[in-house]
Formats: sequence, structure tokens, C-alpha cells
Amino acid sequence: MAEAQKGIRRDGYPAVAKWIAQDPDHEGFIFRRFNRLCARNLLNLQSQLISIETELDALDEDAWKRKDTSLKRWETYEQNVENSNNELAQRQKELYKNMEVKIKEYQEAMLLQSSFAELDKPRNRALSSYRYWFDGGNKNGIALNPILEGRAKAMLDSKEDLAALRSPADKDPLSRFIQDYWIFPGQKLDPRGGSAHFRERHVSLLVLLINLLVAGLLLVGVIIWLYFEETPVKRLIIISVFTGIFGLSIGILTNARRAEIFGASAAYAAVLMVFVSGDLAPKSTS
Repeated sequence: MAEAQKGIRRDGYPAVAKWIAQDPDHEGFIFRRFNRLCARNLLNLQSQLISIETELDALDEDAWKRKDTSLKRWETYEQNVENSNNELAQRQKELYKNMEVKIKEYQEAMLLQSSFAELDKPRNRALSSYRYWFDGGNKNGIALNPILEGRAKAMLDSKEDLAALRSPADKDPLSRFIQDYWIFPGQKLDPRGGSAHFRERHVSLLVLLINLLVAGLLLVGVIIWLYFEETPVKRLIIISVFTGIFGLSIGILTNARRAEIFGASAAYAAVLMVFVSGDLAPKSTS
């Protein structure tokens, strides 16, 4: 994971490729989506298929008016095609071949675009680091020493048109916060460059430790508190408050969905209610 520092060697595309590849967690693989061109390509293929569809419908209508049995009998269509003087059948054959090619091309483009659209946008930290190094530092938003020239100089300008080929595996709010505000010094992998990196697994280990601590406090800690608390009203208040805290912690510390948060919170509240109603809890003097 890259942290923003100024690069040293500025030798164009070789340096850019090295900077991208040197990140062990591959967060540097940030490239343009070309969304406008992708949409234009799909529109072009779609228009070609619309044209084929319209012409085929017209040929079918003409064949129906002429009571051509090729609409119902494939053998008749093959016989018509064998007759080189049958211009309608020859045109229909040509449209079928063109349709087969364009349909496959269109479907493949649709499926690829669907998968491509699922790629995440680059994280602000990784993109800021990339831009700072790419621009050779900046002053008032102006690049001081861009590493590339020509049109490619602006390839990182629009975040909306960028895609990260790999995003961090942990996407929960806590992991994202720690990734963006990592306080420990990173490792400089390339002595010629100025980018430092920290490993994703180090973030995962820290998040795991925090999860264990919070789980202990919310499970063991509240049970001990309820054990020594004898007032029924206070017990209900404790259960209600900690159930809310538990649900909030699940949302912050994990990637759980809303239904999963609701189910986990209900189970947590049920466990606490069973505890206070069992024999382990001290009897209320009231």
C-alpha cells in the first residue's frame, strides 16, 4: 500500500511500470476505464444489430405476403439459398451470417463491460500517492515535473474514469480508516523511488486484534456487569444500550449486511436475556 512521497528517477514509462509493479499488494494497478468509449462501442454494436433486425423483419414480412414456405420449413430456405438467382434468399443468408458475428461480439462486449463495471474506484490514499509521484510533486494543484508527456500526462486527472484492478480485501470501515491513516513507517522497496509501502496483512492483524478486544468487552464485560447488577430496570437498560453498541460495532468492524447485523444483534440480546433470567445471575433483593 503506497504512501505519498516524492520520486527520484524520472525516466518515463519504465519508471511508471516499475512504480505500479513494486507494490506487493498491487494497489498501484490503476488504469483508465474509458467509460465513454465503452458506451460508444456498445451503442455502435447495438445500432448495427437494430439495422439487421429491421431488415430481417422486412424480409420476413415480404416472404409472408408471397406465401413463402421457407418461414416454416428450413429445407425450403436451403433450396432458396442454393438458387443464386433468388436475391431475397441470398440477402437473408448474408444477414444471418452478419447477425451471428455481431450478436457474439455484442454479447461478449456486454459481459465484459458488466464485469468491468464491478471494478472499484481507486482509494484516495493510493490515488493521491500515485498522482503525487506521477506529477513529481505539485504546487497549488500544478504538477512540478510530470513523468509522462503528451496526452498521457492527464491520464490520472479524472477519478470517475479510473479503475483499481485490485482493491484491499478488507473493506469494512475500520480497515479502510486504518489503511488511510497508517501511522507506522512504510518500507521503501525501490531505493531509486520515494514511495513507501506497508503490507495489507499488517492492517488485517491490527483489525483482528481490535475485533478480539471489542468482542471481549461486549460479550464477557457486559455479562460480568449484569452478574453484579441486581436491579431489573438497570439490567434492561444495560441490555438495550449494549445491544445497540453491538450492532454498531458489527457494522464498523465487519462487512456484514443489514440483515446479518439485525440477526446478530437479536442473537446477542437473546443471550443476555437468557443470562439474566437464569440461575447464574444473583437474585434481586427487591
